[in-house]
Amino acid sequence: MDKSSIISKVNEFLEEEFEVENEDIAPDANLKDTLELDSLDYVDLVVSVESNFGVKLNADDFVGVVTLQDFYNLIDKKVN
Repeated sequence: MDKSSIISKVNEFLEEEFEVENEDIAPDANLKDTLELDSLDYVDLVVSVESNFGVKLNADDFVGVVTLQDFYNLIDKKVN
């Protein structure tokens, strides 16, 4: 899966499952602030990634993930 497909798919489930407004989705946006995540939301996020991309994530994977771009890169690394 190429990077643009990953970004498109991530943005789609962020809008649908986390009700993030499209205009709030930008590569430099802070992941936690943009998604207004609490600890339970992180679990939902992991489940969404695993079901949408068929990869497994753990807490260590999120070390250093601050922006949406970091998140895209994490998924790209896991998928490819």
